[in-house]
Amino acid sequence: MQATLLTAEHQTFRETLRAFIRKEILPHIDRWEKDNQIDKSIWKKMGDMGFLGLNYPEAYGGLDLDFYYSMIFCEELSYCYSGGFTISALVIQYMSAPYLLKYASEELKQRYLTGVIAGDLVSAVAITEPGAGSDIQHIKTTAVREGDYYIVNGSKTFITNGYYGDFFITAVKTDPSKKSKGISLLLIDRNTPGVSAHKINKMGWHASDTAELGFDQVKVPVSHLIGEEGAGFGYLMGGLQLERLTAAIQSISTADSALQYTLAYIDKREAFGKKLMDFQVLRHRIAQMVADIATTKAFVYHCCDLQQRGDYAVQECSIAKLQSSELAIKIVHECLQLFGGYGFTEDYKISRLYRDVRVGTIIGGTSEIMREIIAKTAIDKVNYHTKKE
Repeated sequence: MQATLLTAEHQTFRETLRAFIRKEILPHIDRWEKDNQIDKSIWKKMGDMGFLGLNYPEAYGGLDLDFYYSMIFCEELSYCYSGGFTISALVIQYMSAPYLLKYASEELKQRYLTGVIAGDLVSAVAITEPGAGSDIQHIKTTAVREGDYYIVNGSKTFITNGYYGDFFITAVKTDPSKKSKGISLLLIDRNTPGVSAHKINKMGWHASDTAELGFDQVKVPVSHLIGEEGAGFGYLMGGLQLERLTAAIQSISTADSALQYTLAYIDKREAFGKKLMDFQVLRHRIAQMVADIATTKAFVYHCCDLQQRGDYAVQECSIAKLQSSELAIKIVHECLQLFGGYGFTEDYKISRLYRDVRVGTIIGGTSEIMREIIAKTAIDKVNYHTKKE
């Protein structure tokens, strides 16, 4: 497949990124996990290296590279043994900032997008609400226009980068009577009066800040409307494929990182007078994991080819998200078993991976939603034809 035919430049980028991760990220991961907080200075360091603007135009400080650089970026960050750090980075570059690039005014791009790419600003996307997750049409956060401002009231939950982030791309109802056609996107600054944020205590992803957001009579300038009023639902649907693809890359790479970590362990651990890696039953179990990862990764790479080509691959990205996230849970579960009692301790990173990987089948649309989308395309012959912008 095309994604496997990476150039020498792609490989050089991978090596540069790996060196950066070893120097600037890995030494701090355990502290970030313990503190439940990522040091924001890392984003500036990543911005200085160009890592936060891989696919963005040079006019805003980006590098304007092909999507395979982003594929490599997602893969390598997923080997940091911290799903929380990885998802925070992916939310910035692939799940929130793209809405600025594709739909925001030039003023907003210059003010906010350039800041994100430089690592000076941390962005988040605020869609999910206590009563509306994948059912975006039924969000209840409202934005009522009064002169030059929208007055926003409502709440959001499970917002990655919601506590320490600088601004949110927020889904609101500007006309509740129009259902999906009444949804708009607003850029809301974190420090605007009336905005509140509370951290959520999570099972995993401890390094990332995941927050509940409250909006109480928040005044948002009309100039902070992203794109057209009432077009937000379509914008969000168009952005989901990239979100799900990057989540799929993270999941399958996390599975592989767990396997590689386990292989290093069983090469040293002995039982009954020989290394664990020499027991046939364990060798065959490892072999099946290798095969499962390889075949799923091949399909994820196929989806990367479609993304690079500009295809709006709804079914394919849904399959990739479903298969990779489900497989990652299975792989990490089996890997932890090979550690025996040590796998149940915090002395080995496999326990952290076990906690972190579980959310993969929930974020970006649950496995149940992915299956429903696939069913609609395969059984009902629904054609999601919107072209990726």
